Amino acid sequence: ENDLSAGHIAEQLGEDIEQVFKTLVLRGDKTGHFVCVVPGEDEVDLKKAAKISGNKKADLIPMKELLPTTGYIRGGCSPIGMKKPFPTYFHETCILFDYIYVSAGVRGLQLKINPDDLVKYVGATVCDLVSDK
Repeated sequence: ENDLSAGHIAEQLGEDIEQVFKTLVLRGDKTGHFVCVVPGEDEVDLKKAAKISGNKKADLIPMKELLPTTGYIRGGCSPIGMKKPFPTYFHETCILFDYIYVSAGVRGLQLKINPDDLVKYVGATVCDLVSDK
């Protein structure tokens, strides 16, 4: 299965796409790597992400760096269990739901979890991270 899109995953799960979150790894110009977890249909706002993480500038890391940095491949990146703990930020809409879905660390496998529990477990900050529509 090559369709890794949040829309496809939501359809397979029979869930609202707003509850399917993707995990993105960024690099800030001051703090280094950090993680943003955003709704699958949204795009992370790089300026917002940089500011909230204490950077002036931030960019997504190149795909070739994902596995050596996190231990995960594209489409299977989870906010839980990375090679080392990185500062993690969840988009604020996660708290609107009783549960959300994030990658369980393998392509095609999702973890259904209470967002408050997940945020607490990974020591994340909840904030506005996505581009305005």
